[in-house]
Amino acid sequence: MRRLVALPFAKSFQMAYQSIRVRFFRSLITTMSLVLAVAFLSFTQSGNIIAGGLLSSGDPGYIEALVKSGYDIAPGDTSIASSSKQRWIVFLSLLVCVVGIINAQLMSVTERFREIGTLKCLGALDRFIVRIFVIEATLQGLAGSFAGAVLGAVAAILTTLGKFGVNSGSYLPWPEIAATLLYAIFIGTVLSLLGVLYPAIVASRMQPVEAMRVEQ
Repeated sequence: MRRLVALPFAKSFQMAYQSIRVRFFRSLITTMSLVLAVAFLSFTQSGNIIAGGLLSSGDPGYIEALVKSGYDIAPGDTSIASSSKQRWIVFLSLLVCVVGIINAQLMSVTERFREIGTLKCLGALDRFIVRIFVIEATLQGLAGSFAGAVLGAVAAILTTLGKFGVNSGSYLPWPEIAATLLYAIFIGTVLSLLGVLYPAIVASRMQPVEAMRVEQ
């Protein structure tokens, strides 16, 4: 009995990876919503950090260009923080992303009734079912967050070079931009995990007989 229920983590990872491969296009659609949300977060944060780098250069031409671009700069400012409007829009985009992930994962649970029922009939515990969904969400979250963070940062850098000229590239704060990338990847992965928790709990609490009885 112990061998039936005590399944190793490597087996959970393998099953989660195979599930993503089988449902590649559905997983891709779910991941794309995360990519767009994280890209917007990364673009906003990176844009403010880059603008702060131009401001700290002390060049009057860059400061004037920043003011014309809509940045609120007061005398003595050395950095540029996100406006309340930007924070609100980012929050809404991330919230919509989480709702989309929850909906997609609930649909995934519906499609996998028989698979879940079979696993539970073979002795899989509730925590094993939850583990599979969490690993899937982590893989999708890391991949989608990385792609979105890089996409947003690159877009912010290209926008800066196009708006302020190629010479502005010498004032790009690369360490801060790298920290923003890590932050965006972390936020995206956490959102992916939050979005899968409820569907995973629903899947783990299904009775094997009821799951096997459902017609696909």
